[in-house]
Formats: sequence, C-alpha cells, structure tokens
Amino acid sequence: MNLQLTGQHVEITPSIRNYVLSKLERINRHFDHVIDVNVVMTIEKLDQKIEAHVHLSGKDIHVEANDADMYAAIDNLTDRLDRQILKHKERFQVHKHDAGIKRIPQGDV
Repeated sequence: MNLQLTGQHVEITPSIRNYVLSKLERINRHFDHVIDVNVVMTIEKLDQKIEAHVHLSGKDIHVEANDADMYAAIDNLTDRLDRQILKHKERFQVHKHDAGIKRIPQGDV
C-alpha cells in the first residue's frame, strides 16, 4: 500500500503520520488489495477536515470527515472507510463465488 499524506494549512507531524498509519493498518487487515491511499488534511478556521482517496483493485473510494479535533476526524474517517471497504469486499466475494453456481429454472423441477 502506497500512502501519500498531504497537509493544507497544517503541518504533518510525525505523531499525526504514525496515528494515520496505525489507523490505516486496520483497512489492510480487512482487505489486502489496497493499491494507493491519498490522504489530505485541511484546516479552515475552526473546522478540521480530512479526505481519503483509496484506489482498490477494481474501484476507487472517496471518504471525507470533519471535526473540531484532527484526531477525532481521523477516527471518523477510518470508521467510514472501513465500512465501505468491507462492503466492497462483500460484493467482490459474492460475485466471485456466483460464477460457479448452476441455476435450474423454476418450471423444470
């Protein structure tokens, strides 16, 4: 997984970088086909915003989160991202296993 962390009007400290990395490890545990993750952190007055663009094999996912605290925004973002990745993984597995099932029409029983 390639991670690109960018800050607009905010300095990316080593502690924030390590916190984001530790939270994104959970996503890698659930779905290991993550190719790229681009994270953009922005501060506008009192609002702390964080966005993530995740490039998976076969799909791109975009998630945003706003909060008064950057660490809370990171937690909220990873929770949302985790739910979307699990939903994508579930669809991916259903379609993968559906190909081998032979269906019998209802009238021919």
